[in-house]
Amino acid sequence: MLLHLRRILAGLLALVAVGVAVLPGEPTVTIAVAAHDLAPGVPLGAADVRVIAVPPSLSPSGAVSERDALGRSLVSAARSGEPLTDARLTATDPTASSVAVRLSDPGVVGLLRPGSRVDVVGPEATVLAADASVVAVRDGEVVVISADRPSAHRIAAETLSGPVAVILH
Repeated sequence: MLLHLRRILAGLLALVAVGVAVLPGEPTVTIAVAAHDLAPGVPLGAADVRVIAVPPSLSPSGAVSERDALGRSLVSAARSGEPLTDARLTATDPTASSVAVRLSDPGVVGLLRPGSRVDVVGPEATVLAADASVVAVRDGEVVVISADRPSAHRIAAETLSGPVAVILH
């Protein structure tokens, strides 16, 4: 009798296992996420984006596919694994260039973050770039600034003779 009950129980457990294996799981959607920490203003390439599958309830509104993210730029920094959404992406500006600068007051570097808006000022209060964007801050002393090409050229030329200053917006 005990052997008979064990066989019945084993058969029932096998049927449950088969049922669980063939039942469809929760549906998922694929979304693009940051493959590593990303700075704003830099066009996204294949190495910057990865695709993950998540339940629809965990997909943020406006989540984009990898195809929609590639070639576009972030308006603010993103951390590794952070979902990319249409509100955070913008078309890449082909007329913009980035330039690395040292600031005349190193203490100001600590106030800057990727996405900060600044005016870049040279000697004698010459405005080299208005409403430029900070793309990155490196090692607490070098700031990468994105501006239109002519302004980026002026900034680069001016930094050959010395550091520049920024005015934060």
